[in-house]
Amino acid sequence: MDQIRIRGGKPLKGSIRISGAKNAALPLMTASLLTAEKLVLTNLPFLADITTLVQLLMQHGVHVSMRGAAAGEGEGHVIELTAKEIASTTAPYDLVRKMRASVLVLGPLVARRGEARVSLPGGCAIGTRPVDLHLKGLEALGAEIELAGGYIHARAPKGLAGGHFVFPFVSVGATENLVMAASIAKGDSTLVNAAREPEVVDLCRCLVAMGAKIEGIGGDTLRIQGVPALHAAEHRVVADRIEAGTFAMAAAATGGDVELVGVNLDLIASVAEALERAGVEITATAEGVRARRANGRLTGVDVMTEPFPGFPTDMQAQMMALMAVADGASMITETIFENRFMHVPELTRMGANINVHHASAMVRGVRKLTGAPVMATDLRASVSLVIAGLAAEGETLISRVYHLDRGYERIERKLSACGADIERMGS
Repeated sequence: MDQIRIRGGKPLKGSIRISGAKNAALPLMTASLLTAEKLVLTNLPFLADITTLVQLLMQHGVHVSMRGAAAGEGEGHVIELTAKEIASTTAPYDLVRKMRASVLVLGPLVARRGEARVSLPGGCAIGTRPVDLHLKGLEALGAEIELAGGYIHARAPKGLAGGHFVFPFVSVGATENLVMAASIAKGDSTLVNAAREPEVVDLCRCLVAMGAKIEGIGGDTLRIQGVPALHAAEHRVVADRIEAGTFAMAAAATGGDVELVGVNLDLIASVAEALERAGVEITATAEGVRARRANGRLTGVDVMTEPFPGFPTDMQAQMMALMAVADGASMITETIFENRFMHVPELTRMGANINVHHASAMVRGVRKLTGAPVMATDLRASVSLVIAGLAAEGETLISRVYHLDRGYERIERKLSACGADIERMGS
C-alpha cells in the first residue's frame, strides 16, 4: 500500500491547474443512462472514483471510451459514454459499496427502464448518510419502492410521472437523482429546497444540453418539464472548487503564493472569505485565483459548515489543519455530517491543540507542527494531513493514501511543482 512522505517547511510558490470536479463528474457520467445517444464529457479528472463508476456503468451496458485532454482543455480527460441499450438494471453490492455516489444510477435507471435494483450503500467513514430522500423523492414521481436483501428495488412499469417534492433538508445527491429522473418523466415536476451546489448546477446545464427542460437552475426551486427522450451532447466538467480551496489553504499554511489556474473566484467565495479573515490574500487573476499569505502569521477564525453558498463540509478538515498553525483560537462547527472529525487524533499527533465537543472543535493555534507518521481515514481527512505535513517541521509519513486518490489527481506532482518536498512511496 502506497504512502506519501513530506518534508515540511517549504513555502509553495507557482501555479497549479485545477482539475474538473469529481463531485460534478460522477452525476454527469450517470446522466448517460438517460439517453441512447452519446454523451461526451471533457475536463474529466482521472481518479479512482471515476474508474469505479466506469466499471458500474459498463455492467449496465454503457459503452465507455476515454482519451487524453481535448484541445484547450488543459490536463482534463475526455470520456464518451453511450447507453444504447441497458443490459442490466441491477447495481450490485460489490461495486456500490466502493463509492456512495453509485446510488446516482437509481433515478436514471428507473426513469428510462421502469425499474432499478440498486444495492444500499450502507455506512461510511463520515457517517451513515441515508438515502431516504432519494427514495421518498422517487415515490413522489410515482415509483414503488421496496427494500429487501440489502437492495433498493424501484419500479415504475408505466414510467415515472411528474410530481412535487419538498426536501426537508438540503441533499445534493437526492437533488441530482431526482432532477435526472424527472427530466424524462411524464409531466411536470417541482423540487423545492433543492441543493444549489455548483455541481448540481453543472448537472442541470448538461441535462439542458441533452434536451431537458429545467427552470430555476442555481436556485432552491427546480421546475422540470419531462420530455420523451434526451439526446447526444458534449459538456465540460466544472472546475473542482474543493481542490482549489485545498491548494489555497496549502499555500496559506506554508506562507506561500500560488495561482490556481482554471477556477473562478465565485466558485470558492465562502472559502475565500474565511481565508481573507484569517489573513490570506485572495485575488482573481486572468487565469484563475491567486492565494498568498503576505504578512506574518495567520489569525484564528470561526467557521461553520453549511450547504452552498455556505462554507463547504468538504473543506472542514483542511481548514482545521490551517487553523492549527494560526494565532489564537478558532471554533470549527460541522453541521452536515456526523463523525467527521476523525482527522483530529492524527493532527494532534503532529502537535495540534484541538478539543472536540459534539459537533464543534476548538482549535488553539500552535507555533509549529512536527512531522509524524499519520494515517488517513477518509478523503478530506487525508488531504488535511498533507496540509499539516507541508507546514510542519520534519518528516511526515501518511498511510492509506488510497483515500487521496479518490479525489485528488496527481496531488504529489502538483505540489512538488510548486516547491514542496513530497513523494509517493510504494509499499
